[in-house]
Amino acid sequence: MPSLNWQALKPNQVSGTVFNELDDEHVLGELNMDAFEEQFKTKSQTAPADVGTLRAKVAQKTPSKVSLLEPNRAKNLAITLRKGGMAASDICTSIETYNQEALSLDFLELLERFIPSEYEVKLIQNYERDGRPLDELPEEDRFMVRFGKIPRLPQRISTLTFMGNFPESIQLIQPQLDAIIAASMSIKSSSKLKKILEIILAFGNYMNSSKRGSAYGFRLQSLDLLLDTKSTDRRQTLLHFIVNIIQEKYPELQAFHSELYFLDKAALVSLDSILQDVRALERGMEVTRKEFAIHEDNSVLQEFLTSNNDLLDSVVGDGKTAQDVYESAVEYFGENPKTTPPSMFFPVFVRFIKAYKQAEQENEQRKKQDVLSREWKTRPLSTSPKPEISQKVPMMPQMDLIAELKRRQVTPLVREGKDGAIEDIITGGIFLWNIYIGIRGPLSATNTPVFQGHVVLANPSLSL
Repeated sequence: MPSLNWQALKPNQVSGTVFNELDDEHVLGELNMDAFEEQFKTKSQTAPADVGTLRAKVAQKTPSKVSLLEPNRAKNLAITLRKGGMAASDICTSIETYNQEALSLDFLELLERFIPSEYEVKLIQNYERDGRPLDELPEEDRFMVRFGKIPRLPQRISTLTFMGNFPESIQLIQPQLDAIIAASMSIKSSSKLKKILEIILAFGNYMNSSKRGSAYGFRLQSLDLLLDTKSTDRRQTLLHFIVNIIQEKYPELQAFHSELYFLDKAALVSLDSILQDVRALERGMEVTRKEFAIHEDNSVLQEFLTSNNDLLDSVVGDGKTAQDVYESAVEYFGENPKTTPPSMFFPVFVRFIKAYKQAEQENEQRKKQDVLSREWKTRPLSTSPKPEISQKVPMMPQMDLIAELKRRQVTPLVREGKDGAIEDIITGGIFLWNIYIGIRGPLSATNTPVFQGHVVLANPSLSL
Protein backbone atom coordinates (compact mmCIF):
# COMPACT_ATOMS: atom_id res chain seq x y z
CA MET A 1 0.00 0.00 0.00
CA PRO A 2 1.18 3.56 -0.57
CA SER A 3 2.34 5.60 2.40
CA LEU A 4 0.32 8.47 3.87
CA ASN A 5 2.72 11.31 4.61
CA TRP A 6 1.14 12.55 7.80
CA GLN A 7 2.87 13.88 10.90
CA ALA A 8 2.40 11.13 13.46
CA LEU A 9 2.39 11.76 17.17
CA LYS A 10 4.89 9.95 19.32
CA PRO A 11 3.62 7.51 21.94
CA ASN A 12 4.39 9.89 24.78
CA GLN A 13 2.44 12.65 22.97
CA VAL A 14 -0.77 10.61 22.74
CA SER A 15 -1.33 10.37 26.48
CA GLY A 16 -4.18 12.56 27.61
CA THR A 17 -5.47 13.21 24.08
CA VAL A 18 -8.51 11.99 22.23
CA PHE A 19 -6.37 9.50 20.35
CA ASN A 20 -5.83 7.57 23.57
CA GLU A 21 -9.55 6.85 23.62
CA LEU A 22 -9.81 5.61 20.03
CA ASP A 23 -9.80 1.95 18.93
CA ASP A 24 -8.84 1.86 15.28
CA GLU A 25 -8.13 -1.89 15.47
CA HIS A 26 -11.84 -2.50 16.15
CA VAL A 27 -12.71 -0.49 13.00
CA LEU A 28 -10.24 -2.49 10.90
CA GLY A 29 -11.81 -5.73 12.25
CA GLU A 30 -15.26 -4.63 11.10
CA LEU A 31 -14.22 -3.59 7.57
CA ASN A 32 -13.27 -5.65 4.51
CA MET A 33 -10.11 -3.95 3.21
CA ASP A 34 -9.77 -6.09 0.09
CA ALA A 35 -11.48 -3.55 -2.18
CA PHE A 36 -9.38 -0.75 -0.71
CA GLU A 37 -6.18 -2.71 -1.32
CA GLU A 38 -7.20 -3.48 -4.87
CA GLN A 39 -7.79 0.19 -5.73
CA PHE A 40 -4.82 1.67 -3.89
CA LYS A 41 -2.17 -1.02 -4.09
CA THR A 42 1.19 -0.19 -5.62
CA LYS A 43 2.98 -2.29 -8.19
CA SER A 44 5.29 -3.80 -5.63
CA GLN A 45 3.19 -6.10 -3.43
CA THR A 46 4.16 -7.18 0.03
CA ALA A 47 2.34 -9.08 2.64
CA PRO A 48 -0.15 -6.92 4.56
CA ALA A 49 1.15 -5.77 7.89
CA ASP A 50 -0.62 -6.58 11.10
CA VAL A 51 -1.69 -3.39 12.90
CA GLY A 52 -1.00 -4.89 16.26
CA THR A 53 2.51 -5.80 15.16
CA LEU A 54 3.08 -2.22 13.91
CA ARG A 55 2.10 -0.80 17.24
CA ALA A 56 4.43 -3.10 18.98
CA LYS A 57 7.27 -1.97 16.72
CA VAL A 58 6.49 1.67 17.42
CA ALA A 59 6.58 1.02 21.13
CA GLN A 60 9.91 -0.79 20.80
CA LYS A 61 11.38 1.88 18.48
CA THR A 62 14.99 2.68 19.20
CA PRO A 63 15.50 5.99 21.01
CA SER A 64 16.38 9.05 18.92
CA LYS A 65 20.05 9.59 18.11
CA VAL A 66 22.10 11.51 20.62
CA SER A 67 23.52 14.82 19.30
CA LEU A 68 26.74 16.31 20.58
CA LEU A 69 25.84 19.74 19.23
CA GLU A 70 23.56 22.32 20.75
CA PRO A 71 20.14 22.02 18.98
CA ASN A 72 20.15 25.47 17.32
CA ARG A 73 23.76 25.07 16.20
CA ALA A 74 23.00 21.65 14.75
CA LYS A 75 19.97 23.05 12.92
CA ASN A 76 21.98 25.94 11.43
CA LEU A 77 24.75 23.56 10.36
CA ALA A 78 22.19 21.35 8.61
CA ILE A 79 20.89 24.39 6.70
CA THR A 80 24.45 25.38 5.73
CA LEU A 81 25.29 21.90 4.46
CA ARG A 82 22.15 21.85 2.34
CA LYS A 83 23.17 25.20 0.80
CA GLY A 84 26.59 23.79 -0.07
CA GLY A 85 25.03 20.88 -1.95
CA MET A 86 28.13 18.74 -1.35
CA ALA A 87 28.84 15.60 0.58
CA ALA A 88 30.68 16.04 3.87
CA SER A 89 33.72 14.16 2.60
CA ASP A 90 33.92 16.32 -0.55
CA ILE A 91 33.75 19.51 1.51
CA CYS A 92 36.56 18.43 3.79
CA THR A 93 38.72 17.19 0.89
CA SER A 94 38.32 20.55 -0.93
CA ILE A 95 39.44 22.40 2.19
CA GLU A 96 42.47 20.16 2.62
CA THR A 97 43.57 20.67 -1.01
CA TYR A 98 42.69 24.44 -1.16
CA ASN A 99 40.28 23.82 -4.00
CA GLN A 100 38.84 27.31 -4.55
CA GLU A 101 36.73 26.24 -7.51
CA ALA A 102 34.71 23.77 -5.46
CA LEU A 103 34.07 26.08 -2.51
CA SER A 104 32.36 29.42 -3.00
CA LEU A 105 33.24 32.39 -0.83
CA ASP A 106 29.75 32.57 0.67
CA PHE A 107 29.87 28.91 1.64
CA LEU A 108 33.35 29.29 3.15
CA GLU A 109 32.22 32.24 5.25
CA LEU A 110 29.31 30.15 6.53
CA LEU A 111 31.54 27.19 7.30
CA GLU A 112 33.91 29.40 9.25
CA ARG A 113 31.19 29.85 11.87
CA PHE A 114 31.13 26.11 12.53
CA ILE A 115 34.80 25.53 13.27
CA PRO A 116 34.50 23.29 16.37
CA SER A 117 35.02 25.03 19.68
CA GLU A 118 37.24 23.52 22.37
CA TYR A 119 34.16 22.25 24.20
CA GLU A 120 32.82 20.53 21.08
CA VAL A 121 36.23 19.00 20.36
CA LYS A 122 36.30 17.47 23.86
CA LEU A 123 32.77 16.07 23.43
CA ILE A 124 33.78 14.41 20.16
CA GLN A 125 37.00 13.02 21.67
CA ASN A 126 35.14 11.60 24.68
CA TYR A 127 32.52 10.02 22.41
CA GLU A 128 35.19 8.28 20.33
CA ARG A 129 37.17 7.30 23.42
CA ASP A 130 34.13 5.43 24.70
CA GLY A 131 34.15 3.40 21.48
CA ARG A 132 30.63 4.34 20.51
CA PRO A 133 29.81 4.00 16.80
CA LEU A 134 29.54 7.18 14.69
CA ASP A 135 26.41 5.82 13.00
CA GLU A 136 24.47 6.60 16.15
CA LEU A 137 25.18 10.31 15.65
CA PRO A 138 23.08 12.60 13.41
CA GLU A 139 24.51 13.69 10.07
CA GLU A 140 25.53 17.12 11.40
CA ASP A 141 27.55 15.53 14.24
CA ARG A 142 29.28 13.13 11.85
CA PHE A 143 30.26 16.11 9.68
CA MET A 144 31.69 17.93 12.70
CA VAL A 145 33.79 14.87 13.57
CA ARG A 146 35.30 14.80 10.08
CA PHE A 147 35.49 18.63 9.83
CA GLY A 148 37.31 19.00 13.14
CA LYS A 149 40.04 16.57 12.14
CA ILE A 150 41.31 18.74 9.26
CA PRO A 151 44.84 19.90 10.20
CA ARG A 152 45.14 23.65 10.81
CA LEU A 153 41.45 24.09 10.02
CA PRO A 154 41.14 27.80 11.06
CA GLN A 155 44.22 28.72 9.03
CA ARG A 156 42.99 26.81 5.97
CA ILE A 157 39.55 28.43 6.07
CA SER A 158 41.12 31.87 6.58
CA THR A 159 43.55 31.33 3.70
CA LEU A 160 40.85 30.16 1.31
CA THR A 161 38.66 33.14 2.23
CA PHE A 162 41.57 35.54 1.86
CA MET A 163 42.57 34.25 -1.57
CA GLY A 164 38.98 34.42 -2.77
CA ASN A 165 38.44 38.01 -1.56
CA PHE A 166 41.87 39.35 -2.55
CA PRO A 167 41.07 40.62 -6.09
CA GLU A 168 37.91 42.44 -4.98
CA SER A 169 39.70 43.94 -1.97
CA ILE A 170 42.41 45.38 -4.21
CA GLN A 171 39.80 46.87 -6.55
CA LEU A 172 38.11 48.62 -3.63
CA ILE A 173 41.23 49.89 -1.88
CA GLN A 174 43.39 51.13 -4.78
CA PRO A 175 41.03 53.87 -6.15
CA GLN A 176 40.55 55.32 -2.67
CA LEU A 177 44.28 55.51 -2.06
CA ASP A 178 44.74 57.15 -5.48
CA ALA A 179 42.08 59.77 -4.65
CA ILE A 180 43.75 60.68 -1.34
CA ILE A 181 47.16 60.97 -2.98
CA ALA A 182 45.99 63.06 -5.95
CA ALA A 183 43.79 65.40 -3.91
CA SER A 184 46.43 66.00 -1.23
CA MET A 185 49.23 66.70 -3.69
CA SER A 186 47.14 68.96 -5.95
CA ILE A 187 45.90 71.09 -3.06
CA LYS A 188 49.35 71.56 -1.64
CA SER A 189 51.00 72.37 -4.99
CA SER A 190 48.32 74.72 -6.39
CA SER A 191 49.83 78.20 -6.75
CA LYS A 192 46.46 79.69 -7.78
CA LEU A 193 44.70 78.43 -4.64
CA LYS A 194 47.55 79.83 -2.58
CA LYS A 195 47.13 83.27 -4.20
CA ILE A 196 43.37 83.26 -3.58
CA LEU A 197 43.92 82.47 0.10
CA GLU A 198 46.36 85.37 0.15
CA ILE A 199 43.69 87.73 -1.22
CA ILE A 200 41.16 86.50 1.33
CA LEU A 201 43.68 87.02 4.13
CA ALA A 202 44.30 90.58 2.93
CA PHE A 203 40.59 91.44 2.95
CA GLY A 204 40.11 89.87 6.37
CA ASN A 205 43.00 91.79 7.88
CA TYR A 206 41.76 95.02 6.36
CA MET A 207 38.28 94.50 7.84
CA ASN A 208 39.67 93.56 11.27
CA SER A 209 42.52 96.07 11.45
CA SER A 210 40.66 98.55 13.66
CA LYS A 211 39.33 95.93 16.07
CA ARG A 212 41.38 92.76 16.22
CA GLY A 213 44.57 93.64 14.39
CA SER A 214 46.26 91.72 11.63
CA ALA A 215 46.38 87.91 11.47
CA TYR A 216 48.99 85.67 9.87
CA GLY A 217 46.52 83.06 8.73
CA PHE A 218 43.06 81.56 9.31
CA ARG A 219 41.42 78.19 9.80
CA LEU A 220 40.01 76.65 6.66
CA GLN A 221 36.49 76.61 8.10
CA SER A 222 36.66 80.42 7.87
CA LEU A 223 36.09 80.10 4.13
CA ASP A 224 32.44 79.32 4.87
CA LEU A 225 32.12 82.73 6.58
CA LEU A 226 32.71 84.59 3.31
CA LEU A 227 29.07 83.98 2.45
CA ASP A 228 27.84 85.28 5.81
CA THR A 229 29.49 88.71 5.53
CA LYS A 230 27.26 90.98 3.41
CA SER A 231 27.59 94.46 1.96
CA THR A 232 25.74 97.49 3.32
CA ASP A 233 22.97 97.25 0.72
CA ARG A 234 22.73 93.48 1.39
CA ARG A 235 22.99 92.81 -2.33
CA GLN A 236 26.25 90.85 -2.25
CA THR A 237 28.50 88.91 0.09
CA LEU A 238 32.20 89.27 0.73
CA LEU A 239 32.80 86.27 -1.50
CA HIS A 240 30.93 87.99 -4.37
CA PHE A 241 33.14 91.05 -3.97
CA ILE A 242 36.35 89.01 -3.85
CA VAL A 243 35.28 87.04 -6.92
CA ASN A 244 34.69 90.31 -8.73
CA ILE A 245 38.11 91.61 -7.68
CA ILE A 246 39.76 88.42 -8.93
CA GLN A 247 37.94 88.72 -12.25
CA GLU A 248 39.07 92.30 -12.72
CA LYS A 249 42.58 92.30 -11.19
CA TYR A 250 43.67 88.63 -11.23
CA PRO A 251 41.88 86.97 -14.16
CA GLU A 252 44.51 84.24 -14.30
CA LEU A 253 43.18 82.89 -10.97
CA GLN A 254 39.58 82.36 -12.08
CA ALA A 255 40.09 78.72 -13.08
CA PHE A 256 42.03 77.82 -9.92
CA HIS A 257 39.82 74.77 -9.33
CA SER A 258 41.14 73.17 -12.53
CA GLU A 259 44.39 72.51 -10.64
CA LEU A 260 42.62 70.46 -7.96
CA TYR A 261 41.85 66.78 -8.52
CA PHE A 262 39.56 64.14 -6.99
CA LEU A 263 38.43 66.33 -4.09
CA ASP A 264 34.90 64.88 -4.15
CA LYS A 265 36.15 61.30 -4.08
CA ALA A 266 38.79 61.96 -1.45
CA ALA A 267 36.16 63.55 0.81
CA LEU A 268 34.35 60.19 0.95
CA VAL A 269 37.40 58.17 1.98
CA SER A 270 37.99 57.02 5.53
CA LEU A 271 41.77 56.87 5.51
CA ASP A 272 41.99 55.01 8.83
CA SER A 273 39.66 52.28 7.55
CA ILE A 274 41.55 51.94 4.29
CA LEU A 275 44.86 51.61 6.09
CA GLN A 276 43.33 48.94 8.34
CA ASP A 277 42.20 47.06 5.23
CA VAL A 278 45.73 47.24 3.85
CA ARG A 279 47.12 45.82 7.08
CA ALA A 280 44.51 43.03 6.94
CA LEU A 281 45.75 42.15 3.45
CA GLU A 282 49.30 41.97 4.80
CA ARG A 283 48.22 39.62 7.58
CA GLY A 284 46.28 37.45 5.17
CA MET A 285 49.24 37.20 2.83
CA GLU A 286 51.51 36.28 5.74
CA VAL A 287 49.16 33.45 6.76
CA THR A 288 49.13 32.24 3.15
CA ARG A 289 52.93 32.22 3.07
CA LYS A 290 53.03 30.14 6.25
CA GLU A 291 50.56 27.68 4.80
CA PHE A 292 52.67 27.35 1.67
CA ALA A 293 55.77 26.78 3.82
CA ILE A 294 53.97 23.78 5.32
CA HIS A 295 52.44 22.58 2.03
CA GLU A 296 55.17 23.40 -0.47
CA ASP A 297 53.79 20.94 -2.98
CA ASN A 298 50.42 22.77 -3.18
CA SER A 299 50.21 24.40 -6.61
CA VAL A 300 47.22 26.58 -5.68
CA LEU A 301 49.11 28.38 -2.93
CA GLN A 302 52.23 28.70 -5.03
CA GLU A 303 50.40 30.24 -7.99
CA PHE A 304 48.52 32.71 -5.78
CA LEU A 305 51.66 33.95 -4.04
CA THR A 306 53.56 34.28 -7.31
CA SER A 307 50.78 36.32 -8.95
CA ASN A 308 49.89 38.63 -6.08
CA ASN A 309 53.00 39.28 -3.97
CA ASP A 310 54.13 42.26 -6.04
CA LEU A 311 50.58 43.63 -6.29
CA LEU A 312 50.20 43.63 -2.53
CA ASP A 313 53.58 45.30 -2.09
CA SER A 314 52.43 48.08 -4.44
CA VAL A 315 49.21 48.61 -2.48
CA VAL A 316 51.08 48.68 0.81
CA GLY A 317 53.44 51.30 -0.63
CA ASP A 318 50.51 53.41 -1.84
CA GLY A 319 48.96 53.19 1.61
CA LYS A 320 52.08 54.69 3.20
CA THR A 321 52.27 57.36 0.50
CA ALA A 322 48.62 58.32 1.00
CA GLN A 323 49.11 58.70 4.73
CA ASP A 324 52.26 60.79 4.32
CA VAL A 325 51.00 63.19 1.64
CA TYR A 326 47.67 63.67 3.42
CA GLU A 327 49.27 64.54 6.74
CA SER A 328 51.66 66.88 4.92
CA ALA A 329 48.80 68.66 3.14
CA VAL A 330 46.74 69.05 6.32
CA GLU A 331 49.68 70.50 8.21
CA TYR A 332 50.46 72.79 5.24
CA PHE A 333 47.08 74.46 5.70
CA GLY A 334 47.50 74.83 9.46
CA GLU A 335 45.30 71.90 10.52
CA ASN A 336 45.96 68.93 12.80
CA PRO A 337 46.02 65.61 10.87
CA LYS A 338 45.15 63.61 14.00
CA THR A 339 41.88 65.48 14.50
CA THR A 340 41.12 66.31 10.86
CA PRO A 341 40.09 63.28 8.79
CA PRO A 342 39.59 63.53 5.02
CA SER A 343 35.83 63.74 5.55
CA MET A 344 36.42 67.13 7.26
CA PHE A 345 39.42 68.44 5.33
CA PHE A 346 38.48 68.03 1.66
CA PRO A 347 34.80 69.09 1.93
CA VAL A 348 35.94 72.59 2.95
CA PHE A 349 37.52 73.05 -0.48
CA VAL A 350 34.59 71.35 -2.23
CA ARG A 351 32.16 73.83 -0.66
CA PHE A 352 34.43 76.79 -1.42
CA ILE A 353 34.73 75.87 -5.10
CA LYS A 354 30.98 75.43 -5.41
CA ALA A 355 30.30 78.79 -3.71
CA TYR A 356 32.94 80.50 -5.86
CA LYS A 357 31.35 79.27 -9.09
CA GLN A 358 27.91 80.28 -7.87
CA ALA A 359 29.18 83.76 -6.99
CA GLU A 360 30.66 84.11 -10.48
CA GLN A 361 27.30 83.35 -12.07
CA GLU A 362 25.42 85.72 -9.77
CA ASN A 363 27.92 88.52 -10.42
CA GLU A 364 27.46 88.07 -14.14
CA GLN A 365 23.68 88.21 -13.79
CA ARG A 366 23.93 91.34 -11.65
CA LYS A 367 26.10 93.06 -14.28
CA LYS A 368 23.59 92.29 -17.00
CA GLN A 369 20.77 93.67 -14.87
CA ASP A 370 22.75 96.85 -14.16
CA VAL A 371 23.39 97.38 -17.87
CA LEU A 372 19.71 97.00 -18.67
CA SER A 373 18.80 99.36 -15.85
CA ARG A 374 21.19 102.07 -17.11
CA GLU A 375 19.92 101.72 -20.64
CA TRP A 376 16.37 102.16 -19.42
CA LYS A 377 17.19 105.28 -17.41
CA THR A 378 19.11 106.96 -20.24
CA ARG A 379 16.53 106.12 -22.87
CA PRO A 380 14.68 109.30 -24.25
CA LEU A 381 11.01 109.57 -23.54
CA SER A 382 9.24 108.22 -26.57
CA THR A 383 6.21 110.11 -27.98
CA SER A 384 3.49 107.87 -29.09
CA PRO A 385 2.66 108.44 -32.79
CA LYS A 386 -0.55 110.24 -33.54
CA PRO A 387 -3.16 107.90 -34.73
CA GLU A 388 -4.08 108.41 -38.37
CA ILE A 389 -7.43 110.03 -38.90
CA SER A 390 -9.57 107.33 -40.26
CA GLN A 391 -12.10 108.03 -42.90
CA LYS A 392 -15.52 108.86 -41.65
CA VAL A 393 -17.78 105.94 -41.51
CA PRO A 394 -20.72 106.51 -43.84
CA MET A 395 -23.77 107.62 -41.97
CA MET A 396 -26.78 105.41 -41.73
CA PRO A 397 -29.52 106.17 -44.33
CA GLN A 398 -31.81 108.07 -41.99
CA MET A 399 -28.92 110.25 -40.80
CA ASP A 400 -28.05 111.09 -44.39
CA LEU A 401 -31.63 112.12 -45.00
CA ILE A 402 -31.82 114.35 -41.96
CA ALA A 403 -28.56 116.08 -42.86
CA GLU A 404 -29.72 116.61 -46.44
CA LEU A 405 -33.08 118.02 -45.26
CA LYS A 406 -31.39 120.48 -42.96
CA ARG A 407 -29.09 121.60 -45.75
CA ARG A 408 -31.88 122.25 -48.27
CA GLN A 409 -34.37 123.61 -45.77
CA VAL A 410 -37.12 121.91 -47.66
CA THR A 411 -40.68 122.77 -46.82
CA PRO A 412 -43.17 120.09 -47.78
CA LEU A 413 -46.34 120.95 -49.71
CA VAL A 414 -49.40 120.91 -47.49
CA ARG A 415 -52.82 120.77 -49.02
CA GLU A 416 -55.86 122.16 -47.36
CA GLY A 417 -58.70 119.81 -46.77
CA LYS A 418 -60.28 117.37 -44.51
CA ASP A 419 -57.51 114.88 -44.89
CA GLY A 420 -54.73 117.44 -45.11
CA ALA A 421 -52.74 115.83 -42.35
CA ILE A 422 -52.76 112.55 -44.16
CA GLU A 423 -51.73 114.25 -47.42
CA ASP A 424 -48.88 115.94 -45.55
CA ILE A 425 -47.68 112.62 -44.40
CA ILE A 426 -47.99 111.08 -47.82
CA THR A 427 -46.46 114.06 -49.59
CA GLY A 428 -43.60 114.26 -47.09
CA GLY A 429 -43.08 110.56 -47.36
CA ILE A 430 -42.93 110.67 -51.15
CA PHE A 431 -40.57 113.65 -51.01
CA LEU A 432 -38.25 111.85 -48.64
CA TRP A 433 -38.42 108.81 -50.82
CA ASN A 434 -37.43 110.83 -53.85
CA ILE A 435 -34.54 112.42 -51.95
CA TYR A 436 -33.37 108.98 -50.79
CA ILE A 437 -33.40 107.70 -54.32
CA GLY A 438 -31.55 110.78 -55.53
CA ILE A 439 -28.86 110.26 -52.91
CA ARG A 440 -28.58 106.48 -52.88
CA GLY A 441 -29.44 105.82 -56.50
CA PRO A 442 -32.32 103.88 -58.06
CA LEU A 443 -33.93 101.11 -56.12
CA SER A 444 -32.71 97.62 -56.61
CA ALA A 445 -32.81 94.30 -54.82
CA THR A 446 -29.75 95.37 -52.86
CA ASN A 447 -30.55 99.08 -52.59
CA THR A 448 -33.75 99.23 -50.65
CA PRO A 449 -34.05 102.01 -48.07
CA VAL A 450 -34.26 100.91 -44.47
CA PHE A 451 -35.52 103.39 -41.89
CA GLN A 452 -34.78 101.15 -38.87
CA GLY A 453 -38.33 100.89 -37.63
CA HIS A 454 -39.58 104.45 -38.25
CA VAL A 455 -40.15 106.95 -41.07
CA VAL A 456 -38.47 110.32 -40.96
CA LEU A 457 -40.82 113.05 -42.20
CA ALA A 458 -40.06 116.41 -43.73
CA ASN A 459 -41.70 118.00 -40.79
CA PRO A 460 -39.66 117.08 -37.73
CA SER A 461 -42.69 117.57 -35.51
CA LEU A 462 -44.51 114.71 -37.25
CA SER A 463 -43.57 111.08 -37.14
CA LEU A 464 -45.27 107.82 -37.95
